[in-house]
Amino acid sequence: MKFSKDIKRYTTYSGKSAVVMLLTQQGLWALFQYRFYNWIYNSKSPKIIKLPLLFVGVCHQKGVEMLTGITLPYSAQIGEGLYIGHHSGIIMNAGAIIGKNCNISQGVTIGVSGKGKYRGAPVIGDEVYIGANATLAGKIFIGNKVVVGANSLVIRDVSDGVTVLGVPAVEISKNDSSAYI
Repeated sequence: MKFSKDIKRYTTYSGKSAVVMLLTQQGLWALFQYRFYNWIYNSKSPKIIKLPLLFVGVCHQKGVEMLTGITLPYSAQIGEGLYIGHHSGIIMNAGAIIGKNCNISQGVTIGVSGKGKYRGAPVIGDEVYIGANATLAGKIFIGNKVVVGANSLVIRDVSDGVTVLGVPAVEISKNDSSAYI
C-alpha cells in the first residue's frame, strides 16, 4: 500500500504515467526493493523463512545501490509517499526513521553519529524537504514541514515548520516546506 503512495507522489510531480515513472525513476526502483524487503523484515514469518529472504534482500539492496546510488536499508522506517528527486549519493542508516511525504534530493546522508546516549540516527517528521548534499547525523529529531537547505549539516533538533541552513545548520526563517512538497 505504501508503494502505491510513493508512485502517486512521482506521477503527481511529473504529470507522467506510473508506467513511465517505474521504467525511468531510480528512486522508485530503490523504494520498490526497500518496501518489499521491509515488508518481509516486519512480517511475522518464522525466522527459518525470514532470515534467508533477508539475506537475499541484502544482496539485492547492494545491486540496487550500485545501479542507483541509493541506499535504503530494509530495517529503516520510511513513511508513505517518499519522493527521491534525483538519484545517486543517497545514504540512509538502517536505524533512521522518516515520516510521510518527504522529499530527499541527491547526495543526502542520513546517518548515525554521536557518543554514548547521544549516539543514534535521525528521526525525521512528515513533509520534510531535504536539499541536495545535506547531512543529518546523530540522535536528532527533525520536526514536521521542515526545510533543510542544500549543503547543510544538521546535528541538533529542528522545530516544526522552519527552514535551516548552514554548517552547522541554524534556523534562518519560519518558512515551512509547503512550497516544496
